[in-house]
Amino acid sequence: MTGIVIDLNADLGEGFGRWTLTDDEALLSLVTSANVACGFHAGDPATMRRVCDIAAERGVRIGAQVSYRDLAGFGRRAMDVPADELADEITYQIGSLQVFARAAGAAVTYVKPHGALYNRVVADPEQAAAVAAGVRLAAPGLPVLCLPGSAIHVQAARVGLPTVDEAFADRAYTTTGTLVPRSKPGAVITDPLQVARRAVTLARERRVTTVNGEFVAVRARSLCLHGDTPGAVEMAKQVRAALEAAGVRVEAFA
Repeated sequence: MTGIVIDLNADLGEGFGRWTLTDDEALLSLVTSANVACGFHAGDPATMRRVCDIAAERGVRIGAQVSYRDLAGFGRRAMDVPADELADEITYQIGSLQVFARAAGAAVTYVKPHGALYNRVVADPEQAAAVAAGVRLAAPGLPVLCLPGSAIHVQAARVGLPTVDEAFADRAYTTTGTLVPRSKPGAVITDPLQVARRAVTLARERRVTTVNGEFVAVRARSLCLHGDTPGAVEMAKQVRAALEAAGVRVEAFA
Protein backbone atom coordinates (compact mmCIF):
# COMPACT_ATOMS: atom_id res chain seq x y z
CA MET A 1 0.00 0.00 0.00
CA THR A 2 1.11 3.55 -0.72
CA GLY A 3 -0.47 5.22 2.31
CA ILE A 4 -2.72 7.23 -0.02
CA VAL A 5 -6.37 7.31 1.03
CA ILE A 6 -9.18 8.50 -1.24
CA ASP A 7 -12.94 8.72 -0.90
CA LEU A 8 -15.16 7.72 -3.81
CA ASN A 9 -18.43 9.62 -4.01
CA ALA A 10 -21.36 9.46 -6.42
CA ASP A 11 -24.57 11.40 -7.00
CA LEU A 12 -27.43 9.10 -5.98
CA GLY A 13 -31.18 9.14 -5.45
CA GLU A 14 -31.66 11.12 -8.64
CA GLY A 15 -35.13 9.87 -9.43
CA PHE A 16 -38.61 11.25 -8.91
CA GLY A 17 -41.80 9.26 -8.53
CA ARG A 18 -41.89 6.50 -11.14
CA TRP A 19 -38.87 7.95 -12.95
CA THR A 20 -35.46 6.55 -12.01
CA LEU A 21 -32.02 7.55 -13.24
CA THR A 22 -29.28 6.19 -10.99
CA ASP A 23 -28.63 2.55 -10.07
CA ASP A 24 -28.43 3.31 -6.37
CA GLU A 25 -28.37 -0.33 -5.23
CA ALA A 26 -25.32 -1.20 -7.32
CA LEU A 27 -23.40 2.02 -6.76
CA LEU A 28 -23.84 1.82 -2.99
CA SER A 29 -21.75 -1.35 -3.10
CA LEU A 30 -18.88 0.53 -4.74
CA VAL A 31 -18.70 4.06 -3.36
CA THR A 32 -17.82 5.22 0.14
CA SER A 33 -19.89 8.43 0.14
CA ALA A 34 -23.36 9.02 -1.31
CA ASN A 35 -24.43 12.49 -2.46
CA VAL A 36 -28.20 12.13 -2.02
CA ALA A 37 -30.52 14.37 -4.03
CA CYS A 38 -32.75 16.33 -1.66
CA GLY A 39 -35.76 17.04 -3.85
CA PHE A 40 -34.77 20.27 -5.59
CA HIS A 41 -33.06 18.90 -8.72
CA ALA A 42 -34.21 15.29 -8.25
CA GLY A 43 -35.26 12.96 -5.48
CA ASP A 44 -38.44 12.53 -3.49
CA PRO A 45 -39.12 11.42 0.10
CA ALA A 46 -39.43 7.72 -0.74
CA THR A 47 -36.20 7.75 -2.76
CA MET A 48 -34.33 9.70 -0.08
CA ARG A 49 -35.40 7.25 2.59
CA ARG A 50 -34.52 4.20 0.49
CA VAL A 51 -31.05 5.47 -0.34
CA CYS A 52 -30.38 6.40 3.30
CA ASP A 53 -31.49 2.94 4.43
CA ILE A 54 -29.17 1.15 2.00
CA ALA A 55 -26.27 3.53 2.66
CA ALA A 56 -26.57 3.05 6.42
CA GLU A 57 -26.74 -0.73 6.03
CA ARG A 58 -23.55 -0.77 3.94
CA GLY A 59 -21.58 1.79 5.92
CA VAL A 60 -21.62 4.39 3.15
CA ARG A 61 -21.50 8.00 4.37
CA ILE A 62 -24.55 10.11 3.58
CA GLY A 63 -24.17 13.59 2.11
CA ALA A 64 -26.85 16.14 1.20
CA GLN A 65 -26.61 17.14 -2.43
CA VAL A 66 -28.22 20.58 -2.47
CA SER A 67 -29.34 22.40 -5.58
CA TYR A 68 -31.19 25.30 -7.05
CA ARG A 69 -34.95 24.63 -7.18
CA ASP A 70 -34.97 23.24 -10.71
CA LEU A 71 -36.62 19.83 -11.20
CA ALA A 72 -37.34 20.49 -14.87
CA GLY A 73 -33.72 21.33 -15.63
CA PHE A 74 -32.17 18.74 -13.29
CA GLY A 75 -30.48 21.59 -11.43
CA ARG A 76 -28.21 22.32 -14.35
CA ARG A 77 -29.72 25.62 -15.49
CA ALA A 78 -28.17 28.90 -14.38
CA MET A 79 -30.40 30.72 -11.91
CA ASP A 80 -30.29 33.93 -9.90
CA VAL A 81 -31.66 33.33 -6.42
CA PRO A 82 -31.54 36.03 -3.70
CA ALA A 83 -28.91 35.15 -1.11
CA ASP A 84 -31.28 34.95 1.88
CA GLU A 85 -33.70 32.76 -0.06
CA LEU A 86 -30.91 30.47 -1.25
CA ALA A 87 -29.57 30.08 2.30
CA ASP A 88 -33.01 29.02 3.53
CA GLU A 89 -33.42 26.56 0.67
CA ILE A 90 -30.05 24.99 1.47
CA THR A 91 -31.05 24.58 5.13
CA TYR A 92 -34.40 23.09 4.09
CA GLN A 93 -32.80 20.48 1.82
CA ILE A 94 -30.27 19.39 4.44
CA GLY A 95 -32.94 19.19 7.11
CA SER A 96 -35.18 16.97 5.01
CA LEU A 97 -32.37 14.48 4.43
CA GLN A 98 -31.32 14.57 8.08
CA VAL A 99 -34.70 13.13 9.08
CA PHE A 100 -34.32 10.11 6.79
CA ALA A 101 -30.67 9.60 7.71
CA ARG A 102 -31.56 9.54 11.42
CA ALA A 103 -34.42 7.13 10.75
CA ALA A 104 -31.88 4.82 9.11
CA GLY A 105 -29.65 4.98 12.19
CA ALA A 106 -27.10 7.22 10.43
CA ALA A 107 -26.49 10.94 9.92
CA VAL A 108 -25.84 13.49 7.20
CA THR A 109 -22.08 13.88 7.39
CA TYR A 110 -21.37 16.43 4.64
CA VAL A 111 -22.95 18.70 2.03
CA LYS A 112 -22.21 19.01 -1.68
CA PRO A 113 -23.78 21.52 -4.09
CA HIS A 114 -25.11 20.12 -7.36
CA GLY A 115 -24.95 21.15 -11.00
CA ALA A 116 -25.37 24.85 -11.76
CA LEU A 117 -25.09 25.72 -8.07
CA TYR A 118 -21.80 23.81 -7.78
CA ASN A 119 -20.39 25.72 -10.75
CA ARG A 120 -21.75 29.07 -9.55
CA VAL A 121 -20.17 28.87 -6.10
CA VAL A 122 -16.76 28.18 -7.61
CA ALA A 123 -16.46 31.86 -8.50
CA ASP A 124 -19.42 33.75 -6.98
CA PRO A 125 -18.66 34.86 -3.39
CA GLU A 126 -22.23 36.01 -2.67
CA GLN A 127 -23.88 32.76 -3.69
CA ALA A 128 -21.10 30.83 -1.99
CA ALA A 129 -21.67 32.75 1.23
CA ALA A 130 -25.39 31.98 1.02
CA VAL A 131 -24.70 28.27 0.67
CA ALA A 132 -22.28 28.38 3.61
CA ALA A 133 -24.85 30.23 5.72
CA GLY A 134 -27.50 27.65 4.88
CA VAL A 135 -25.22 24.77 5.79
CA ARG A 136 -24.21 26.40 9.07
CA LEU A 137 -27.81 26.96 10.09
CA ALA A 138 -28.66 23.31 9.39
CA ALA A 139 -25.65 21.90 11.20
CA PRO A 140 -22.68 23.97 12.41
CA GLY A 141 -19.44 22.21 11.55
CA LEU A 142 -20.86 20.13 8.68
CA PRO A 143 -18.14 19.66 6.01
CA VAL A 144 -18.65 21.02 2.48
CA LEU A 145 -17.37 18.97 -0.45
CA CYS A 146 -16.04 21.35 -3.12
CA LEU A 147 -13.33 22.28 -5.60
CA PRO A 148 -10.11 23.41 -3.91
CA GLY A 149 -9.54 27.15 -4.06
CA SER A 150 -13.17 27.89 -4.94
CA ALA A 151 -15.30 30.70 -3.53
CA ILE A 152 -17.33 28.22 -1.48
CA HIS A 153 -14.08 26.84 -0.06
CA VAL A 154 -13.25 30.35 1.20
CA GLN A 155 -16.75 31.25 2.41
CA ALA A 156 -17.22 27.96 4.25
CA ALA A 157 -13.96 28.48 6.12
CA ARG A 158 -15.08 32.00 7.09
CA VAL A 159 -18.07 30.64 9.00
CA GLY A 160 -16.20 27.77 10.56
CA LEU A 161 -17.24 24.96 8.21
CA PRO A 162 -14.64 22.34 7.28
CA THR A 163 -14.06 21.78 3.56
CA VAL A 164 -13.09 18.62 1.71
CA ASP A 165 -11.27 18.93 -1.61
CA GLU A 166 -12.91 17.11 -4.49
CA ALA A 167 -11.85 16.13 -8.01
CA PHE A 168 -13.70 14.58 -10.92
CA ALA A 169 -12.37 11.53 -12.72
CA ASP A 170 -15.15 11.64 -15.32
CA ARG A 171 -15.10 15.35 -16.16
CA ALA A 172 -12.76 17.33 -18.40
CA TYR A 173 -10.64 20.07 -16.82
CA THR A 174 -9.49 23.47 -18.03
CA THR A 175 -5.90 24.67 -17.59
CA THR A 176 -6.99 26.67 -14.54
CA GLY A 177 -8.18 23.57 -12.70
CA THR A 178 -11.92 24.18 -13.18
CA LEU A 179 -14.41 21.91 -14.94
CA VAL A 180 -15.18 22.29 -18.63
CA PRO A 181 -18.85 23.37 -18.93
CA ARG A 182 -21.20 20.56 -19.90
CA SER A 183 -22.26 22.60 -22.93
CA LYS A 184 -18.80 22.02 -24.45
CA PRO A 185 -17.91 18.86 -26.41
CA GLY A 186 -15.96 16.31 -24.37
CA ALA A 187 -16.94 17.79 -21.01
CA VAL A 188 -18.05 14.39 -19.72
CA ILE A 189 -15.72 11.41 -20.10
CA THR A 190 -17.58 8.12 -20.56
CA ASP A 191 -14.81 5.59 -21.34
CA PRO A 192 -14.42 3.51 -18.14
CA LEU A 193 -10.74 2.71 -18.76
CA GLN A 194 -9.87 6.36 -19.33
CA VAL A 195 -11.79 7.42 -16.22
CA ALA A 196 -10.05 4.72 -14.17
CA ARG A 197 -6.61 5.89 -15.33
CA ARG A 198 -7.49 9.49 -14.51
CA ALA A 199 -8.68 8.46 -11.06
CA VAL A 200 -5.35 6.78 -10.30
CA THR A 201 -3.39 9.81 -11.54
CA LEU A 202 -5.53 12.16 -9.44
CA ALA A 203 -5.07 10.03 -6.33
CA ARG A 204 -1.38 9.22 -6.67
CA GLU A 205 0.05 12.23 -8.51
CA ARG A 206 -2.45 14.97 -7.61
CA ARG A 207 -2.76 16.12 -11.18
CA VAL A 208 -5.02 15.62 -14.19
CA THR A 209 -4.73 16.02 -17.95
CA THR A 210 -6.60 19.07 -19.27
CA VAL A 211 -8.52 19.44 -22.52
CA ASN A 212 -5.34 20.95 -23.98
CA GLY A 213 -3.32 17.86 -23.15
CA GLU A 214 -1.38 19.59 -20.36
CA PHE A 215 -1.22 18.60 -16.71
CA VAL A 216 -2.74 20.77 -13.99
CA ALA A 217 -2.25 20.21 -10.27
CA VAL A 218 -5.41 19.09 -8.46
CA ARG A 219 -5.51 18.09 -4.80
CA ALA A 220 -8.37 15.90 -3.66
CA ARG A 221 -9.47 13.79 -0.72
CA SER A 222 -12.56 12.65 -2.62
CA LEU A 223 -13.18 11.62 -6.23
CA CYS A 224 -16.62 12.01 -7.80
CA LEU A 225 -18.33 9.77 -10.31
CA HIS A 226 -21.66 10.88 -11.73
CA GLY A 227 -24.37 8.30 -11.17
CA ASP A 228 -26.35 9.52 -14.19
CA THR A 229 -23.51 8.85 -16.66
CA PRO A 230 -24.28 5.94 -19.02
CA GLY A 231 -22.48 2.84 -17.73
CA ALA A 232 -21.91 4.45 -14.31
CA VAL A 233 -21.83 1.12 -12.45
CA GLU A 234 -19.21 -0.45 -14.70
CA MET A 235 -17.21 2.76 -14.53
CA ALA A 236 -17.31 2.74 -10.73
CA LYS A 237 -16.21 -0.90 -10.67
CA GLN A 238 -13.22 -0.17 -12.86
CA VAL A 239 -12.28 2.98 -10.96
CA ARG A 240 -12.36 1.24 -7.60
CA ALA A 241 -10.43 -1.77 -8.92
CA ALA A 242 -7.79 0.47 -10.51
CA LEU A 243 -7.35 2.52 -7.32
CA GLU A 244 -6.95 -0.57 -5.16
CA ALA A 245 -4.57 -2.18 -7.67
CA ALA A 246 -2.46 0.99 -7.50
CA GLY A 247 -2.23 0.68 -3.71
CA VAL A 248 -4.73 3.43 -2.95
CA ARG A 249 -7.02 2.77 0.02
CA VAL A 250 -10.63 3.69 -0.77
CA GLU A 251 -12.16 5.08 2.40
CA ALA A 252 -14.72 7.74 3.33
CA PHE A 253 -13.47 11.11 4.54
CA ALA A 254 -16.38 11.83 6.89
